Amino acid sequence: QVQLVESGGGLVQAGGSLRLSCAASGRTFSSYVMGWFRQPPGKEREFVAAINWDGHTTYYADSVKGRFTISRDNAETTVYLQMNSLKPEDTAVYYCAADYSDSMGSHSLRHATYDYWGQGTQVTVSS
Repeated sequence: QVQLVESGGGLVQAGGSLRLSCAASGRTFSSYVMGWFRQPPGKEREFVAAINWDGHTTYYADSVKGRFTISRDNAETTVYLQMNSLKPEDTAVYYCAADYSDSMGSHSLRHATYDYWGQGTQVTVSS
């Protein structure tokens, strides 16, 4: 069982930056692939980024590649999403998720793959 708590959302102007954090409970944090998803207003949840257990493999959605960086600190059982050059279209509720798996693949981009979810944090980017 893993509990996830996101923080760091807020209101920022276009071009600004935010760093989201997701604190996980449990001693097996390093056994999980961690992902970030987002749900824009009136739209379905979409993949943003994922990271494997040791941080050496990362995936990004094309829409955020080069602007967002996912990282993790297994000692602190926390995963981060650094978001730079934010755009109004990045406005969404951001969720972190955990997949109890030792491998990443195309399945890591699907929200149905993930076993545990946080409650979400709102990110609003004004133009």
